[in-house]
Amino acid sequence: MHPTHKTLCENIRTQSVELLNRRLAAAVDLHGQLKQAQWNVRGPSFIGVHALFDKVAREADDYSDLIAERAAGLGGVAEGTVQVASERSFLIPYPLRIADENQHIFAVAATLGQSTRDAIGQSETVGDADTTDRFAGISRGVDHQLRLVESHVAPK
Repeated sequence: MHPTHKTLCENIRTQSVELLNRRLAAAVDLHGQLKQAQWNVRGPSFIGVHALFDKVAREADDYSDLIAERAAGLGGVAEGTVQVASERSFLIPYPLRIADENQHIFAVAATLGQSTRDAIGQSETVGDADTTDRFAGISRGVDHQLRLVESHVAPK
């Protein structure tokens, strides 16, 4: 850990940085999965779905920044390379051979549904209220993006 004037003890900061880096790997993976969907979507609503996936990918990139900046701010190292994300991400691998917009919407929705709610509880247990708050904000954003994606599925 790098020296810092943060008032959290080093043990709490270390645990928080580990938690943040696990989530950073997932956020980097999520961004890549969303770009995969955006690049390969096909169908009658192509333009709208393509633009939506691009917007959601930008949001995922913003989540990566929020997580990485908190890890670094606690005196840790933000471990956010693609290689690290490949090793540590807990997300379900994205299906590479799909093109149909409905299949992409389903796959993206499933990926977004793996939210950060458990990270909220873990950071709360560690005793890091600011990291808890950061994850709560990200969770609200993920829920909103999920609503936008799911809105592209016609009701039955």
